[in-house]
Amino acid sequence: MTVLVAYASRHGATSGIAERIAARLRAAGLNTEVSPVRDVRDVRAYEAVVLGSAAYMFHWLKEATAFATRHRAALAERPVWLFSSGPLGTDTVDEDGRDVLESGRPKEFDRLQGLLHPRGERVFFGAWDPEAPAIGVGERFMRLLPATRAMLPAGDFRDWPAIDAWAAAVAAELQAGPDRPEAAPV
Repeated sequence: MTVLVAYASRHGATSGIAERIAARLRAAGLNTEVSPVRDVRDVRAYEAVVLGSAAYMFHWLKEATAFATRHRAALAERPVWLFSSGPLGTDTVDEDGRDVLESGRPKEFDRLQGLLHPRGERVFFGAWDPEAPAIGVGERFMRLLPATRAMLPAGDFRDWPAIDAWAAAVAAELQAGPDRPEAAPV
């Protein structure tokens, strides 16, 4: 079984999550490659794909969405899982009582559900370093706003045990093979 973990990352936090997922899949005995979406030309060489992106303002990076759209036919023919990173901080519930990871679900996931029929999806906490160089006009503008530091807590909030558990569930489903009864989405 050959698995591709493809990702779009702006500052490296999502890249780190993708690398961790790939390492866990390899540890489970799956032949796994990891690559930025911009470097993947054809997904047909892979029997399964885990696709992830950083999310900003509830949206996946455009290169990840474009990748999913461009490869939609091939992706729909194989097992696919989606992940996203983005929410910051340690609070699991927002001021309105909503689960932060559920409410941080990228808006593109509804469309991707119809296109790719993923077996599962997951949102993970991300990381933000206010000292890292800003990328793009929007980031530069956001950093000029005084409220940004209060709204965007600095730090690495990635939950490695949650990432490892999700990767293990993906690996278990892949190892169960195509004849397994339909499992609950991971």
